[in-house]
Amino acid sequence: MIAIGCDHSGVMLKNTIIRHLEEQNIKVLDYGTYTTEMCDFPGISQKVTDSIINGESEQGILICGTGIGMSIAANRVKGIRAALCSDTFTAEMTKKHNDANVLVLGARVIGESLAIKILDTFLESSFANEARNIRRLKLLEEMTSN
Repeated sequence: MIAIGCDHSGVMLKNTIIRHLEEQNIKVLDYGTYTTEMCDFPGISQKVTDSIINGESEQGILICGTGIGMSIAANRVKGIRAALCSDTFTAEMTKKHNDANVLVLGARVIGESLAIKILDTFLESSFANEARNIRRLKLLEEMTSN
C-alpha cells in the first residue's frame, strides 16, 4: 500500500501517479488535496507520514510545487526518510543507501513522464542492507530521537 498526498500545485501530477499505480494493481491511499484551491502542505504531509508510521502504508509519495516544503515537513517525523528526487539516479540511490520510505516530487520542476520514471525507479529499487548503510540509518534515527 502506498500513501500519497499533495498540495494544490500537485493535484494533476498526483492524479496521474494514482492512475499509473492502479494500472499496476498497486493500492493507494489518497490523502488529498483534491482541488487546486490553495492549501497548506504540512497537514497533508502529516497524514501521509502517519499512514507509514502506523503501518497502514509501506511507502509514501508527497508532491508540492518544488518538493522542498513536503521534504522538510516529512523529515520532521521520526522514522520517515523522505527524499526529493528529480532524476532516476537519485531515486535509486536514496532507496539503496538511505532506505527512503517517502518519495517527494516537485510538480513545477519535473514533467509527468519523468515523474513516472522516477516513481518506477524508486519502487523497483531496494535497500542494499550493507553494514555501512545500516550504521548510517541508526545514526539518523538517533538524530531524530533527541
